[in-house]
Amino acid sequence: METVSEFWQQIVGWLSTRGGFLLQAGVEIFIISVIVYIFLRLLQGTRGAGILKGLTVFLGVLIALTVVVTRWFPLEAVEWVLTRLGPVVMLPLFILFQPEIRRALIRLGENPLFSMFFRPHGHVTDQLVEATFSLARDKVGALIAIERQVGLSSYVERGVRIDSEVAAGLIKTIFWPGTPLHDGAIVIRQQRIVAAGCLFPLTDNPHFSTELGTRHRAGIGITEESDAVVIIVSEQTGKVSLAVKGAIQQDLDEKAVRRVLQDIAAESPVRE
Repeated sequence: METVSEFWQQIVGWLSTRGGFLLQAGVEIFIISVIVYIFLRLLQGTRGAGILKGLTVFLGVLIALTVVVTRWFPLEAVEWVLTRLGPVVMLPLFILFQPEIRRALIRLGENPLFSMFFRPHGHVTDQLVEATFSLARDKVGALIAIERQVGLSSYVERGVRIDSEVAAGLIKTIFWPGTPLHDGAIVIRQQRIVAAGCLFPLTDNPHFSTELGTRHRAGIGITEESDAVVIIVSEQTGKVSLAVKGAIQQDLDEKAVRRVLQDIAAESPVRE
């Protein structure tokens, strides 16, 4: 009993002498946690979230590599590059190659090890395919972006909010010539049309044919900035194309488009 009593006396004494430190540490951890939480909530659904995720992965790998090189392997040249030259060169590189680095970080953040992808339901796929090829038969241009992990909120905010279920009839109405929103794009997020009349950045990749019009270049451009999947219908030819990760597949039939959308659905569980 004396041993137990002495033990508790030691605990009480330790807490009394270090209580102030523990309280201060607890308050600091709480404040920092709140700041980080608010910051992440503000970034949620934006391109910044994808960039932050890719940057976190990059810095984690870089720090781990630096620790391994400096502590376990006597690679003096590599250590000098990582610890001395790297920090000096990194800032100018980020300034000079900002668009390319931003896209690379987004791609890194899309890695299946670090992210979950959007999964469209079967009903959504059916409605998209029906609307797409109905528009294609009538040679009505369309641009449909399916948001995945990297948010498109900045483009949604500049469009017209809709917040509707994905329905083929609604999509065809939006893109029908003469309607106010037919020249923009619609954005689909978590099985709902969230906005229409959205304007996307045009790709500046010189490798694409000059025959590609503004709608196709906008479809490719948004996939360079995010991991969205974009369906494009040409109003000149009625052909259907798909843009993913800065690349485009042209003149696809209904089976090919459905297969791509189903492959996306099979990649991961639905994002809540």
